[in-house]
Amino acid sequence: MAVPLYQAKAEFFRMLGHPVRIRVLELLGEGPKQVRELLTDTGVEASSLSQQLAVLRRAGIVASAREGSTVTYALAGPDVADLMLAARRILTEMLAGQVELLDELRESAVSRARS
Repeated sequence: MAVPLYQAKAEFFRMLGHPVRIRVLELLGEGPKQVRELLTDTGVEASSLSQQLAVLRRAGIVASAREGSTVTYALAGPDVADLMLAARRILTEMLAGQVELLDELRESAVSRARS
């Protein structure tokens, strides 16, 4: 029995639902990175990074290439980078709305204090 599309999407977003995975995807959006670079840029333990990279690799979102003892990771395709940029735009809009609400609340508080 086939999984409904909405369920597959939910599982996809659940798979993305870890801060280290998101950070790795953002970093790889800049271009391929060696594991040592990812370790430095994420600031997590090697074992934790390895686990998160394995999840992303199993999902087919990142690809790895080994050259000797050096492993380099890259996004499997440009769509993931586009998704990260879309998420950034959405969050920016959401936070801008919150800033506007905060400004209104502050103005209201100042008006009441003057009354």
